[in-house]
Amino acid sequence: METKPLTLGEMAASLNRSPVYVSGLQKRFELPVFSGAAYSPAYVAFLRGLTALRTFDVAEETLRDLWHLERKLLHLLHVDTTGSPTWYLDSCGQTNQMKRRLLLTNHDLGVEIHTRMLQPGLNFTAGVPELFGGPEMGEDALRVLSQYITLQGRICAGVQAERPLVREALEWSKRLKPET
Repeated sequence: METKPLTLGEMAASLNRSPVYVSGLQKRFELPVFSGAAYSPAYVAFLRGLTALRTFDVAEETLRDLWHLERKLLHLLHVDTTGSPTWYLDSCGQTNQMKRRLLLTNHDLGVEIHTRMLQPGLNFTAGVPELFGGPEMGEDALRVLSQYITLQGRICAGVQAERPLVREALEWSKRLKPET
């Protein structure tokens, strides 16, 4: 994994994708765009995860749906404590406690996700409380978590079904030799 901030071109090269492709992902996933070497290793790790999931034939629309659910869940749990424009990506690239982490943002919820034991009253920020609580406003962290778990389960099942095909394609690709 990269350890220093990258430019768009460097990030695209590390993902083996064109800058146009990466810019398209940024736009479609509503990610902040920076100039110069300003893309953090976590930002690159997020895009690497998207690229990997696309390789396993997960539809981009499905990934965007999951992305929106993850961000909504993080907002409901008041996770934004840094004020960073990429706060929801800052955990990307972490590899410990994976059963407690969301699939795309890689945020650690503190409990295994499939236990559905979130504490929706937790507030990770010291901001001013809302006039009405989440349930009164129609937002319910447990409902969003349930939707997230369902969609994440479908994605994981699809990836598992695709793994043999990807292995077979990798084996087949060994026959291809670059012309010298």
